[in-house]
Amino acid sequence: MEPKNNLQQDNGFFGQPAGLQTLFFTEMWERMSYYGMRALLVLFMTAALQDGGLAMNVATATAIYGLYTGAVYFMGLPGGWIADRLIGGQRATWYGGIVIMCGHIVLAIPSDTSFFLGLILVVLGTGMLKPNISALVGQLYDDGDDRRDAGYTLYYMGINIGSLIGYLVTGYLMENVGWHWAFGAAAVGMFFGLVQYRMTLPKLGSVGQDAPKPLSDNGRRLSWMIITAFLVGLGVVFVATSTGAMTIDPVAIAQYVAAAATIVFFVYYLSIFLFGKLTKNEAKRLGALFLVCIASICFWAGFEQAGSSLNLFARDLTDRMVGTFEIPTTWFQMLNSGFLIALSPFFAALWVNLTKKMINPSYGFKSALGLIIMASGFIVMFFASQAAASGMKVSPNWLVAVYFLHTVGELCLSPVALSAVSKLAPKRMAGQMMGIFVLTYSIGSLLAGLIAGNLDPENTSTMPDMYMQITLFGIGVGVVVFFIALKTRKWEALAGQPDPEHVAINANEPVKQDKL
Repeated sequence: MEPKNNLQQDNGFFGQPAGLQTLFFTEMWERMSYYGMRALLVLFMTAALQDGGLAMNVATATAIYGLYTGAVYFMGLPGGWIADRLIGGQRATWYGGIVIMCGHIVLAIPSDTSFFLGLILVVLGTGMLKPNISALVGQLYDDGDDRRDAGYTLYYMGINIGSLIGYLVTGYLMENVGWHWAFGAAAVGMFFGLVQYRMTLPKLGSVGQDAPKPLSDNGRRLSWMIITAFLVGLGVVFVATSTGAMTIDPVAIAQYVAAAATIVFFVYYLSIFLFGKLTKNEAKRLGALFLVCIASICFWAGFEQAGSSLNLFARDLTDRMVGTFEIPTTWFQMLNSGFLIALSPFFAALWVNLTKKMINPSYGFKSALGLIIMASGFIVMFFASQAAASGMKVSPNWLVAVYFLHTVGELCLSPVALSAVSKLAPKRMAGQMMGIFVLTYSIGSLLAGLIAGNLDPENTSTMPDMYMQITLFGIGVGVVVFFIALKTRKWEALAGQPDPEHVAINANEPVKQDKL
């Protein structure tokens, strides 16, 4: 498809398609609810009973945190498939938001049982909403539209405005009112998102309105039966664990699930190569995308320490007093959101200006750079944890430096990677490929939870070595990705070009289409 003429482009939202406004604000409120609640999880689970918490040890709490955040993104795979084959991206986003709101309402109920039920509902709802709303952003653009990267960066800024609001509100309520009031505030945020989405839905037009490759009637019936059976089975497991009929070891479960999610990722990706009826150019583009996915897994394994080990470091080992005011623990995570909001316009302009000068770094190069910069943040934590090991609380400036480096790395990798998925994935499987990419968040989050279990603030002597190991691993993988990206850059350039296998033999012959 040829790029649109600039005069004909839909530029109703800061020079971007008007539909981006709908997705921008919906995602903003959804992320407000998600990040606001996520920041509380480890703190709530490790807080003493007399303080209203669950009094879990760090290893158990961070394993549950990893399972929760990993499951949120793992469910993006079936969520993307449901949109592609059953209901379309628009409806998947809407129903997912409703389930998320219900989950936060349940979390607001002061009960241990309802707490875990609320987590399950948020997992299911986010699995429906997250991959599909991101895929809808990509579908607003033609293949040759150079606004795509800038559009995703603007969209990413909406995500972080929402997270900033979430940290601010829930952090204040946690410290001054109570845990469950903070959880309830997340439900209110999702409600605002749903109202805004419904009111501005016409701006999306036909984008994501229908399933791009619907199943047959028999296939639909079988799919809904499988989905129903899964939900019933999940309910049975929940009741069994709630009543004590079944006990689980969160750390062991997290290890098994991390291994399973990794296997699913590789098998699913391989099956697309083997059975997806890909053309030669499509296979090369997906090869380039695979490199971005590997960098993403390693990136999130480090970055997701924010809600676990870095959160605990802020609570237990950081001097949070400013005069007579004690900074709420979760407000340190606002640093990431604040830096993102401040730096996003700069990075959006950077990619556009580099393109105008015919200097357009590949997706693989940007991902490698982001991973290396993020990993360098743990060099800071190495020195901070050494200072904390002396027995004194450390300056908050250490965490400020860490979150700055993590933010720069995130801006190099995350929005650019989302853009890579929408540009390099075949259009007929856009939702599924976004689901596969979101699975990299899942694997990274699960690994992050397991790593954080070894970073116990009560055992500060082991923390420096752990942070140095994270640093060396992240930088090492980043260097490998960089060198491989020198080859895959040529494969990325095939996006938007006519595929020889799809070109008609003559003008009167219809173009060959894949059956998948």
